[in-house]
Order: sequence, then C-alpha cells, then structure tokens
Amino acid sequence: MKSTAALRPWLAAWAAYLRPGDGLVLVLGLGVCIGAALSLWQGGRPDKAIIKTRGEVFLEVPLSAPRIIEVPGPLGITRIEIQPGKARVASDPGLRQYCVRQGWLNTAGAVAICAPNQVSLALSGRRSDYDSLNY
Repeated sequence: MKSTAALRPWLAAWAAYLRPGDGLVLVLGLGVCIGAALSLWQGGRPDKAIIKTRGEVFLEVPLSAPRIIEVPGPLGITRIEIQPGKARVASDPGLRQYCVRQGWLNTAGAVAICAPNQVSLALSGRRSDYDSLNY
C-alpha cells in the first residue's frame, strides 16, 4: 500500500496539466498505431515458392497445386510440401529441425532455412511483408 500512496501526489501533479482533449488525442493516437500495425504488417499473398540448395536456385514452383519436392543436400534429402497458397519443409536430415518447426509458410517474403543441409524455402508474391533475410 505504501507504493500507491507514494504515487498519489505524483499523479495529482500530472492530472493538473491534462485537459479533456488530451485523453481523446491519446486514444486516437493509439488507434492509429494499432491500425497501422495491422494493415502494414500483413504480407501479400504468395504465388510461388523458391527452393534453393547450396545458394543456387533449385526450383521455382507455383503454389497452385499440391506436390512434394525432394531436394538433395550435403546431409541428405529435404522434403518440401506444397499446398495451394502455402508451403512447408516437411522433413530435413538436420539435427535441430528448425526449418521443419517453422511450419506452414503462407505470406510472401516468408523463409525457412535448413542451414546444415544448405536448403532454403522462400515464398514470393507481388507484395511482401518485408525482406526477412535483411530485416
């Protein structure tokens, strides 16, 4: 209770400077920030998957039909599963399985990297959320 008692004089001092319009400005500013975050941080719809191995493009695949692609790497085969509008790394011979744990990628600009096996999966589209490798 001592901490709230110590805050009361401080709050009373600040309350003397606030006007009714100040609260409205704070609420509107918060609304603009939330609206901007929701609208600007949405990635576009992906239209193709770019699969790379050893730093070079292995295959570019449209995300229109389901398929499974096996990509050879230094440690073995990485399986990539494509479904309409999304893709994921289904299995990888790496120990930690970080790229498999990424799950389904469904926004343009999303990337899953299987570093030990030197395989990466990236989704591209007309509008991407951000460049995830340089962010």
